[in-house]
Amino acid sequence: MCGIVGYIGSQQAAPILLDGLEKLEYRGYDSAGIAVYDSGEVSMAKSKGRLKVLNEITHGGETMPGTLGIGHTRWATHGSPSDINAHPHFNKEKSIVVVHNGIIENYLKLKKKLEKKGYSFMSETDTEVIAHLLDHYYDGNPLRAVTKIMHRMEGSYALGIIFRDHPDELYAVRKDSPLIVGHTDGGSIIASDVPAVLKYTRDVYFIENEEIVRLKKDSMEFFTVDEEPIEKECVRIEWDVNAAEKGGYEHFMLKEMNEQPKAITDTFSPRIKEGKIVIEELNMSAEEIQDIDKIMIVACGSAYHTGVTSKYVFEGLARIPVEVDLASEFRYRKPILNERTLVVVISQSGETADTLAALRESKKQGARVLGIVNVVGSSIAREADNVMYTWAGPEIAVATTKAYSAQLIALYLLAMKFAYERGQMKDEVLQEMLEDLKALPSQVEMLLNNKSKIQRFANRYLAARDVFFIGRGVDYAISLEGSLKLKEISYIHSEAYAAGELKHGTISLIEEGTLVAAVLTQKELYKKMLSNMVEVSTRGAFVLAVTNEGNTEVERAADYVVYIPETNRYFTNSLAIIPLQLFGYYIAVGRGCDVDKPRNLAKSVTVE
Repeated sequence: MCGIVGYIGSQQAAPILLDGLEKLEYRGYDSAGIAVYDSGEVSMAKSKGRLKVLNEITHGGETMPGTLGIGHTRWATHGSPSDINAHPHFNKEKSIVVVHNGIIENYLKLKKKLEKKGYSFMSETDTEVIAHLLDHYYDGNPLRAVTKIMHRMEGSYALGIIFRDHPDELYAVRKDSPLIVGHTDGGSIIASDVPAVLKYTRDVYFIENEEIVRLKKDSMEFFTVDEEPIEKECVRIEWDVNAAEKGGYEHFMLKEMNEQPKAITDTFSPRIKEGKIVIEELNMSAEEIQDIDKIMIVACGSAYHTGVTSKYVFEGLARIPVEVDLASEFRYRKPILNERTLVVVISQSGETADTLAALRESKKQGARVLGIVNVVGSSIAREADNVMYTWAGPEIAVATTKAYSAQLIALYLLAMKFAYERGQMKDEVLQEMLEDLKALPSQVEMLLNNKSKIQRFANRYLAARDVFFIGRGVDYAISLEGSLKLKEISYIHSEAYAAGELKHGTISLIEEGTLVAAVLTQKELYKKMLSNMVEVSTRGAFVLAVTNEGNTEVERAADYVVYIPETNRYFTNSLAIIPLQLFGYYIAVGRGCDVDKPRNLAKSVTVE
């Protein structure tokens, strides 16, 4: 979760730290802090609340001189949001200062040992343990102290560390939490994610698990946990700097929704060549594809919903069994895998802790792992056997929109490729589907241009307490994502159900005025869905329907209808989700919610 940033160089550090933290605030925003070395001492500023509070009390960093510093924006795990629990944390003499993203799982055990040695603690955090543990092992050699604590800490961490005795050095460490470093003009910088450094450099190094980096103004050295020097290759980031800015939109989420046509196009265009689907990064021959006897899709949140969609697509097109698992549950059910299983792990950030753990478990059992991620050089991208990138560009809003749409496209392509190579799809069918795929960006744009109608409808339901989303087949998967979009940014209780399950208990919750969003894009299921809509309507529900153009019969059972353009039955998710995204967005805006930074959530879930 949290975001960390650090700088050492010739410029004043504090403004650079605050600027970097602003780009990382989507990773956590309940408190923030910075520490800067100057004239033999480390000064610190911390505050509960959004980063703007810290910005105000430091006057944009101007009140904190010095060219070496670290900063942190927090998503609370240990200890409630407060000035005391905010990072950075330090030892008693304030000679060692630490920022931390992750969770130290054995911190209580370490804390008790340190307390017996006379150490006292001010905060409720696990991070303060790191500062005191470093103090305990520090003998004048920072690298040695860092390696010793790494051998004793269990859990996940990305650390930025300042030693007052070494004012020309900044240390950074990583285990299971993302960390990048790079050279800037006249200095070096560390950060949790790419947007924080784009303004200063495009050439970065991705720190691997249990690696340490010692940064100086004009150099950096990399070490293993055993203090052995290592060489690393620099990676060029091609993202447009402006892509991480709002660009005149009120919210990042609205901007990113409007970027979906481009994200869809950028994801499919390089993979369609001369009427064929070419996924070079899959690195599988036709024979290897034919040899796969099971696909397992593992993901969290919205990425999981794309997996639910793709189960219908894979099984319908390629006739191959597919299981879809929540990454947080995957390991605990003892999955049965072998070398003929393809495990597809999906993550926007490529750093999702549960998904990474599922990847490692899959490889341990001998399965082939394909990662579908948006961030080049991320942990999943590096550890998977093969990686398929979604070219959505940086996504800043916590609630995903364009990354979700790009993931769907990647999975459509993959399912079509498997269907074709396994002899389940003829050339003419492939060409028809490719034409429908190419039409999606303009169709999505058309739906986005009708946002004013959705806004007017949303304004009627700002006071809603409960909303239910229902659908069958692929439409059930759309309902899952529509429901999540609404609840995560508007704080309205919302649930998604397979429509056929209504009569098995859920319908008892329907009362006068309850809003039910019904999705029906699968023609063979129209009649069954209409029956479900009548069931809730007769019990007082107000029914919003999302359906295909031409299905005017739905108006008999719905109070409000949104029509989507005709497309291949397997691609309807890409269109039906657009009005549901807009609905959730305008509800949240109307209720005065912080759309880009919903409470209790962070963009990249790097802890279990």
